[in-house]
Amino acid sequence: MFTGLSAFPLTPLVDDTVDLPAFERLVGGLDVAGVDSITALGSTGSYLYLDRDERRLVARAAVESAGATPVMVGIGALRTSQVQRLADDAQEAGAAAVLLAPVSYQPLTGDDVLGLYTDVTAGLSVPLVVYDNPGTTRFTFTDELYARIAALPNVASIKIPPVPADPADAAAHVQRIRALLPEHVTIGVSGDAAAVTGLEAGCDAWYSVIGGLLPEPALAITRGALAGDPAGHEAAAAASARLEPLWQLFREHGSLRVTAALAEHLGLATVPSLPLPLRGLDAAGRARVATFAEMLDADSELATT
Repeated sequence: MFTGLSAFPLTPLVDDTVDLPAFERLVGGLDVAGVDSITALGSTGSYLYLDRDERRLVARAAVESAGATPVMVGIGALRTSQVQRLADDAQEAGAAAVLLAPVSYQPLTGDDVLGLYTDVTAGLSVPLVVYDNPGTTRFTFTDELYARIAALPNVASIKIPPVPADPADAAAHVQRIRALLPEHVTIGVSGDAAAVTGLEAGCDAWYSVIGGLLPEPALAITRGALAGDPAGHEAAAAASARLEPLWQLFREHGSLRVTAALAEHLGLATVPSLPLPLRGLDAAGRARVATFAEMLDADSELATT
């Protein structure tokens, strides 16, 4: 479950309450589409805006709606004791793995983060994915910290930020990280526009925002990029290029707001679906999302279930 496409669905809200029926439909659709794993309560799932009871509810709903598809559950929180309780909840819900980003109000040091992962992994009975998301957490992992955390028990994968755009630089970047990790620890790329480059540079997985809403094109990108042949590369690059209007919106507005607007436009979530104080896209941004959705509907190769 730490290779291929891991889809990160939204956690839609309605009237400031988790919209469980909408969430369950999203997760069920991912199972039908055949993604390799589903990650609930990632950044796309607004985990840090939800309280413990809400997160426990979402974790259970994810596992129950995912069919045979393995589910990872995000457990990030401000205090180590809170993370440990969330890890217990995720495991009790039946999660196959947990995802942990170091989040904070006060800036964290490398020792703080190593201590967090040391304490949390010691109490786990399922694997853990390390979530390096500096754009959101404002904490940047060093290669040395990757290596020290990867040596801890139960660490199974590291979700890295987008790789360099140049394929040779991307390959060197991934190879440098891989040389520091135990053989069983996989590397997953994030940053959806960088998925093709990251997978072809040697990443094992794509931890995908858009995979949680549009799994079919995300699967086409993943399967093509991991095929390891010119035809696969061409197919993956073409599928990603057709999503370029979406990637551009991500660059301008962030993936969460854009994905929420697209889910709302497609009738998969109510308007608004984000937790306050987060506001959705403005009218101009929503118009561009609608234009992309029209293109999506007209393009048979990007068709969704």
